[in-house]
Amino acid sequence: MSVVVDKQTRIEPNILYFGTPVVLISTSNEDGTANLAPMSSAFWLGWRAVLGLGARAKTSQNLLRTRECVLNLPSHDLADAVDRLALTTGSDPVPDRKHERGYRFVADKFGRAGLSAVPSETVTPPRVGECPVSMEAVVEAVHPIGDGGVLSFEVRVQRVYVHDEIRMEGTSDRIDPDAWRPLIMSFQKLYGLGPQVHPSRLASIPERWYRSEDLERAREIQ
Repeated sequence: MSVVVDKQTRIEPNILYFGTPVVLISTSNEDGTANLAPMSSAFWLGWRAVLGLGARAKTSQNLLRTRECVLNLPSHDLADAVDRLALTTGSDPVPDRKHERGYRFVADKFGRAGLSAVPSETVTPPRVGECPVSMEAVVEAVHPIGDGGVLSFEVRVQRVYVHDEIRMEGTSDRIDPDAWRPLIMSFQKLYGLGPQVHPSRLASIPERWYRSEDLERAREIQ
């Protein structure tokens, strides 16, 4: 009989950011200018994403008003640009809670980060030209989390744009995971993604088997 040795210790971490990709969300402000905000509470299922954002954040206000955005995924070599957006907000005046944490208002987020705004095809907010992946999306549902201080946005992707260098050679619809190096946020610090550590049996399933109706729906949008 094997003996299981319990090496875990009970702790109470203040946050549970164990590591997720950074997303630069571009949205439209009331005056038509673009807001750009970094976040990492996001995950994808098919051609949909779930985003966790503070209810009072400028990005949340823009999403609730316009129901559209672009999800831009920076690579690890854009860490400096992303960090230039840290502790900035598109809200003027700065909310008290953010002011206490050292945030300041910045109107031109693209300029602050040194990134290029590229026109989108199906939504008003621009894409980030330097990001290897950009996804135009619309809001499908909004749900409060806990006491409502955080909102969960379910968005449906309508267009996906990628840099050619991360496309899998010989295919027209696949990303090469060995070429794609996302920027990762883990416990408030930025990291890169290392090389593959082990083959996955899941990789034996053709990616096309995961195609959803949302992809076909996106093709119909002009």
